[in-house]
Parts: sequence; C-alpha cells; structure tokens
Amino acid sequence: MHIPKSNQETNISTLHSVIKENPFAAWTTISEGKITANHIPFVLDENKGEFGTLTGHVARANPIWKTFSKDLESVIIFQGDHSYITPSWYPTKKEHGKAVPTWNYAVVHAYGNPNVIEDREWLLTHVNELTDTHESNQKQPWKVSDAPDEYINKLVKAIVGIEIPINRLVGKIKLGQNRSKSDQLGMVEGLSNEDSSQARSLANMLNYHIQKNQK
Repeated sequence: MHIPKSNQETNISTLHSVIKENPFAAWTTISEGKITANHIPFVLDENKGEFGTLTGHVARANPIWKTFSKDLESVIIFQGDHSYITPSWYPTKKEHGKAVPTWNYAVVHAYGNPNVIEDREWLLTHVNELTDTHESNQKQPWKVSDAPDEYINKLVKAIVGIEIPINRLVGKIKLGQNRSKSDQLGMVEGLSNEDSSQARSLANMLNYHIQKNQK
C-alpha cells in the first residue's frame, strides 16, 4: 500500500480503534500458489503481543485453514470509514478551479502468521467473546447459552479457530491533509450533510484532525 507521509498513521491506539470499529476484515494469504481472500469478523486482543492478536474462525469445510501459507505472512485488511469527495466542497475551487474529485478513507493492514486452533474450549470462548461484543448494543442481547448445548456443540465442531499474532501494523488515514484548512473545513461541512453514516463519521475524524493540529 502506497502511503504518503501526510497520510501515514503510526499510533497503535488509533490503529486498534479502526480495527475494533471495523472488525469484518479480508484475511489475505497465499493458498496453493494463488492469492486468496476470506472475509471474517475478528476479535482484537490489544494486550496480547507487541501489536495485539487477532482471533477469528472459518468453517471446517473451508479448505483455507489447511492450505494457507505458513512461510509467508498473511495480510488482514480492515477498511474503515470512506467517502467520495467532490471538489465542489473546496472554497479554493471557486478561486482557481485547480481541484479534482478524490476518495478519502481510513484503512489498516495487519500482518501476521496464523495459527490453527481446534480446541473446543478455545472455540467456545472465542464465539462467546465474538457474540457478546456484537450483541452489546441490542435491547435484549443474545448469548450463546441461549441456544441448546447440543446445538452449539454441533456448530462448534463445524468451525476451526484462527489466531494471528500481529507482527506489524500499517495504517493509512487519507483526509485531505494536503489541502488548505479552508478546503478541509469545506469537506467537514460537505461530509456532515451527506446521507451516509460513514461520510459523517469521516467528517468527525477530519474535524478531530483539524483541531489536533491547531493545538
């Protein structure tokens, strides 16, 4: 991934936040000589390892857990908020017209060597943690224990755990840092008025960036 210096994000807490807010990722690896991507929700343990550890699972019927490269690092891609940016939001566009559309976004690439885990207790702990995390906003959170034990045991046998200690994290946050402050404020206003939660979230991120640089 090409990262201009102005778009590079190295703060581990910020990168972890992007991962936790966007846990459905693309696990990319070499499998049988070909690039293969599987889309998986991950859980991040921030305190395990220098850069954290990711845990997920795949269906036992999915051959990837047997065929992924054990020699080359996997890349797990977490796509954060993103939005189209129209030059009409830039005040400078009215002054000289030197502006074109672009796309702003936040993305994190996590690199690591996966481990396969088939232990039943580990898998139960994992699916409980995954479920509890994503049920926390529900009015009546569903728990794994709500389902019959026999049913859960059958399903657990049908999955395989994937644990990936993160060797390195690469982050890119493209917010128009190369634009003037007036253009950045124009983007905040434009994104805030978009009918998209991602656009509005990106506006908040950009606004935070502007305020931070003023301090």
